[in-house]
Amino acid sequence: MKSLSAFAAIKRDLNAVMLHDPATKSKLEAALCSSGLHALVMYRLFHFFHVHRYFVTARILSALTRLLTGIEIHPGAVIGSGVFIDHGTGVVIGETAVVGDNVVIYQGVTLGGTGKDKGKRHPTVQDDVMISSGAKVLGPFTVGRGAKIGAGAVVLREVPPNATVVGVPARIVKVDGKRIDDQADTQTAELANRINVLEKKLTEIKAELNRNNGE
Repeated sequence: MKSLSAFAAIKRDLNAVMLHDPATKSKLEAALCSSGLHALVMYRLFHFFHVHRYFVTARILSALTRLLTGIEIHPGAVIGSGVFIDHGTGVVIGETAVVGDNVVIYQGVTLGGTGKDKGKRHPTVQDDVMISSGAKVLGPFTVGRGAKIGAGAVVLREVPPNATVVGVPARIVKVDGKRIDDQADTQTAELANRINVLEKKLTEIKAELNRNNGE
């Protein structure tokens, strides 16, 4: 996720509307009529207030944005640029959620928590992910770059890069464009993903130990 100024991020968000919404005919129409773009523009403002510890002001602006657009974004969430929220009604993005660049989010999507976690409670969605309408992504795990989440899916654990997941609870049906046809293949893909997650955590633990030993 690239670090950009708020103005540059909004410009990329506007371009994302033109790229992904065939019903929008001009940038002027997008600027005036896209509720998803309006929510992201307001998010850039109230996230600024949140970062600078004007928490009440940030929450008031967030609540006003929800009333005007039907989209609820917590001021503490971190959202990249080139993001497209289509229609947007019912979208909820939690406080510790991280959304990368060029992510597409359809109506009714929740990036939320399970109520069981402390600290980091919401998902990290990497670049170029598509989350279809009504999907619920719940918990402090990562949705890998280029993944696709099917409509109405309930995702409760890590999603590998370039995977497609569907169902309740969500299961992997494609990886890198190759279909996984049976349960054994699905379980193998999920096991490989869990191993990758454990290896990543082990690397982080080793790095932390090395830092502590060097002090």
